[in-house]
Formats: sequence, structure tokens, C-alpha cells
Amino acid sequence: MAKAVPLDDYRALVGTEVGVSDWILVDQAKIDAFAEVTGDHQFIHVNPELAKQTPFGTTIAHGYLTLSLCSVFAYGAMPGIAGARMGVNYGLNKVRFMAPVKSGSRVRGRFALVDVTQRPDGAWQTTSNVTVEVEGETKPALAAEWITLTYV
Repeated sequence: MAKAVPLDDYRALVGTEVGVSDWILVDQAKIDAFAEVTGDHQFIHVNPELAKQTPFGTTIAHGYLTLSLCSVFAYGAMPGIAGARMGVNYGLNKVRFMAPVKSGSRVRGRFALVDVTQRPDGAWQTTSNVTVEVEGETKPALAAEWITLTYV
């Protein structure tokens, strides 16, 4: 997990890139497991022979699999707020799936802090831009504006 910093230091990071995660392998086993959990067995994800005939040339990760990795990326790349009791996902303002993640690719998350405000219930609401990069590709797989709540 990335280092926890005092709240004032965390708020001072608004407008900056705050972290880049380690690379994570998205292999066929991970794609197949996600298909099992979600029930999304579309051939472009789980059938390598049929997927060879598509413009992708191979199976690709589900967009929602790529999105779900953002939590793992954040644990390794985003600083936390010192003294936080818990954090929860609040939602997303925007999500774009911009390029496929082909089976066997490695991906990582890049985070920029956009806003940190205190809500009436006392939680700190953080808005971050996250970009999921695919190793060796110029176009990102995903771009999202992600909102989380932290209770201190």
C-alpha cells in the first residue's frame, strides 16, 4: 500500500499526478475467472479460436475487468490519508474503454488527484482521474473519473 499522509498534505496534492502502480498481468486465466463470476462468456473474451478471427486477433479482457483492477492499482499507487478508518467507492463520473486489453498483456494505473472536499457527513470525498495503460501500447485501455469516500 502507498504511504498514508496527513490530510493537509493529501489535499495539497490536488492538481498533481500522485502515483503509478506496478504492472499486473491480465492472462487468459484471469479473463476466464472474471467471465465465470459475471456470467459474461462472450466469445471475444473466452474463445481464443473464434477471437483470432476478430480485429483484435486474440481474446480480450472485459472492460469491467479492466475497471475492477483500479482498486488494486490504487492500493499500490495512491497515497492514503493518515488516520483513515475506512474508504469506500462512491462512484464514477466518467468511464471510457478506449482500447482493448489483449490476453497476456500487462496493465497499470496512473492516478491524478482532481479534488478533495469534506462532505456534510464528515467523509472526505476524493475525485481522481485514473488512466489504465497497456504495456507497449500508446493508447490507454481506460480513462475514468473515480470518486471515493474516506472516513477519518
